[in-house]
Amino acid sequence: LRAPEMAHGGCHPQPGDLIEIDRPYYQHWALYVGDGYVINVTPVDEGAPSFSVSTTSIFTRKAKVKKQLLKEVVGNNKWRVNNKYDRSRTPLPVDEIIRRAERWIDREVTYDVVGSNCEHFVTELRYGEGVSDQVS
Repeated sequence: LRAPEMAHGGCHPQPGDLIEIDRPYYQHWALYVGDGYVINVTPVDEGAPSFSVSTTSIFTRKAKVKKQLLKEVVGNNKWRVNNKYDRSRTPLPVDEIIRRAERWIDREVTYDVVGSNCEHFVTELRYGEGVSDQVS
């Protein structure tokens, strides 16, 4: 039996699935790796008071790749499985997606809203190529 929060909106993610999370003002993306866990990019200064953040760091800042429980990442936001790029790209084999993802855990990456955001990160893992509709 699945936990009720896993069944939200009829979503039953499979390992390797891309998870789209509705945040205020933007979509956050994570990669489902199984057992309720996702891997996602989290800005290091998230939660810091915004007045201390210079304009440049909004666009380029340090971020960390974390493995977290999907329900913790989602919080009260809505989420769905969204492998929308499968129409135009072929996903890598699931075990390869997971292996690639796990290599990144706890590594620091440069987060840049336009060039390498959370969606680029997960699509790179799933397809071997980073893509993001949010930017184009």
